[in-house]
Amino acid sequence: MSSEMLPDFNETSGAERKQDLSEDPEEKQKPRVNEGIEPVSKRRMKKLRKQRQWEEQRELRKQKRKEKRKRKKLERQCQLESNSDGNDRKRVRRQVVHSTLRLVIDCSFDDLMVLKDIKKLHKQIQRCYAENRRALCPVQFYLTSHGGQLKKNMDDNDKGWVNWKDIHIKPEHYSELIKKEDLVYLTSDSPNVLQELDESKAYVIGGLVDHNHHKGFTYKQASDYGIDHAQLPLGNFVKMNSRKVLAVNHDKRLARSIFHYPAPAERSCSHGQSL
Repeated sequence: MSSEMLPDFNETSGAERKQDLSEDPEEKQKPRVNEGIEPVSKRRMKKLRKQRQWEEQRELRKQKRKEKRKRKKLERQCQLESNSDGNDRKRVRRQVVHSTLRLVIDCSFDDLMVLKDIKKLHKQIQRCYAENRRALCPVQFYLTSHGGQLKKNMDDNDKGWVNWKDIHIKPEHYSELIKKEDLVYLTSDSPNVLQELDESKAYVIGGLVDHNHHKGFTYKQASDYGIDHAQLPLGNFVKMNSRKVLAVNHDKRLARSIFHYPAPAERSCSHGQSL
């Protein structure tokens, strides 16, 4: 290489260096690609990782749910098969001792109630029946004057009533089924306060849902038939601001409580305890 060409090379290199030096500040001022993006925190990374794992395991969870449903179905089938054999009953009823005390619901007020009240009476009768079936010392339960709207409503909405057990459902009036001297009509209008339950008696509850439209009707009926009547001693146990008129199922449950009559949870069988 000749000495004459060296100055030109040096001059060119110097010019390029000057150009590079002049362009550096501008390049520094240009924003970088990753500038302006905040760094991802560890918590955010952990959350994203969990979300990714959740998405990846979607099919696995779906498969586990299918297997669980199949297992439950198989268990139900096995249980049904064992119950059908009669060896493994679904519910074994506890040992009960039937009481000689009779409880009668008088359903002879069919014409005094509208359909809405008939349905309410039906519900109350169902509760009484269920309560008596669960009791350790169930009473002799009677449903008298059964017919009319009540029977039609039960036929339409509760066809299983024909298979009810431990209950006497009769179309006759209670006076035709039980001796007059054994009857005691429970009515809040009676001046007599019941002090104890007598197992030789049959206690009658009026199956009437009237919202106090027929005050004193059951008391008048009991007086006309010439049978004994009494009211529960609610004033000694319950504070009531209105008339002492109860629903059909309340009469029975309060009688249990007031006279310490055995409830479903009790294990003794003592009746007729005085206050």
